[in-house]
Amino acid sequence: MLAFNIGETLLGLWNDSGFNSFFVGDGWKSLVMIAIACVLLYLGIVKKFEPLLLVGIAFGCLLSNLPMSGLYNQELWTAFMDESSEYYHSYGHILANGGLLDFFYIGVKTSLYPCLIFMGVGAMTDFGPMLSNPKSMFMGAGAQLGVFVAFLGAVLLGFTGPEAASIGIIGGADGPTAIFLTSKLAPHLLGPIAIAAYSYMALIPLIQPPFMKLLVRGKDREIVMKQSREVSKTEKIIFPIMVSIFVALLLPSTAPLIGCLMLGNLFRECGVTARLSDTVQNALMNIITIMLSTSVGATMVGASFLNAQTIWIILLGVCAFILSTVGGLLVGKIMCWATKGKINPLIGSAGVSAVPMAARVAQDVGRKYNPTNYLLMHAMGPNVAGVIGSAIAAGFLLSVFG
Repeated sequence: MLAFNIGETLLGLWNDSGFNSFFVGDGWKSLVMIAIACVLLYLGIVKKFEPLLLVGIAFGCLLSNLPMSGLYNQELWTAFMDESSEYYHSYGHILANGGLLDFFYIGVKTSLYPCLIFMGVGAMTDFGPMLSNPKSMFMGAGAQLGVFVAFLGAVLLGFTGPEAASIGIIGGADGPTAIFLTSKLAPHLLGPIAIAAYSYMALIPLIQPPFMKLLVRGKDREIVMKQSREVSKTEKIIFPIMVSIFVALLLPSTAPLIGCLMLGNLFRECGVTARLSDTVQNALMNIITIMLSTSVGATMVGASFLNAQTIWIILLGVCAFILSTVGGLLVGKIMCWATKGKINPLIGSAGVSAVPMAARVAQDVGRKYNPTNYLLMHAMGPNVAGVIGSAIAAGFLLSVFG
């Protein structure tokens, strides 16, 4: 009798455990996602692919796919987005019934985290190289090519307008912007889009150089650019104020991103808020990164992540990123011709919004062909212009489909 009771008890423990859930229904998908999370952890920790974000995203994915943990409840967010549900847009329902990662995800859904990340980016960014050479803004604009080509490709593949817009923004190579737009237009795609955006940002040193060598002639790669003029303190202070006013009036939907970006930059440049600038760049940025990355990773639930849509998003994302690189390079070539060889076209590749990695890649490729060349500060011009450009592109798409 005792043995029978022990057997029933052990069987009951097994049936109630998360291990058993892997073998019931779609439980195998959770097991696959846990394996994917471990691979992402390897890439972040060992290969150092965007570790500050990828480690958090991977661990959030791991936690949300642990059966019966209750840390993230996708069904609550499904009801939140369902207009026919009594819990439509009910944060109270989430707070009353959600788990830890559900609470974190509220900051994503309200766009709080991406905006605060942009504030930190603004505080860490020097817009001087762009201001000293305003022509570099054209390369930042050209590097948005992939956004709109990928959008059209996604529409042709059957994605809705809001979904296609969210996929296209991957081409801007700006993780916070991709999360901001996707959380507004297609939150059910947030997991694969965030993974694609940050993965391709991390792979810039591998993706961009082949296209830089393909599109830029050997002699043009060796062009030495003259030192740009020094930008005054007054210009640096006026710039974020004027950009905030102009862009927010032109595209009001960009106000949260552009406003926070420029506020952070004003903290940096005005000279009287050093403590705030330091806090935004370090403590605040680190705290928000933890909450953003884990909550985004939590959306990678096996039942919704493992499907054909995810594969198309990954493929369209890499196409968007490549075309954005190509767009920046083509504008760089045009400007090289127009200025009679005064601009090295390689810096056009930095028009994507991955600051400062894309600028460093332009520098590294240029040094291979002319060891005395120093393109980094010149490449920072289109690089920071790309940050503004991707935010404007996202604002445009949001105004159309939001």
